[in-house]
Amino acid sequence: MHTLRIEHRVQDYDRWKQVFDSDPADRKGSGVRAYRVMRAVDERDLVLIDLDFDTVEAAQAMHHKMLGIWAGPGRAVIVSPTARVVESIEAAQLS
Repeated sequence: MHTLRIEHRVQDYDRWKQVFDSDPADRKGSGVRAYRVMRAVDERDLVLIDLDFDTVEAAQAMHHKMLGIWAGPGRAVIVSPTARVVESIEAAQLS
């Protein structure tokens, strides 16, 4: 599995969440299989998003799409976006 890991800061989480939920990147149409939204417990303005894909190519294409969104309408709700494509090489669930 390949994940696009995104990190950025938000000034207003609720406003950002409305934009995220409107899905300007067309997550399903772009091949996202699952996603997770996280916030740092000690920095509430730091948002992390994991978008999971079947292929590295789909993850890279979404990264490219996000660069366009961040350069345009995304500037109204986010600060200092960064992203990278990572590959899951091991996972375990411990009870």
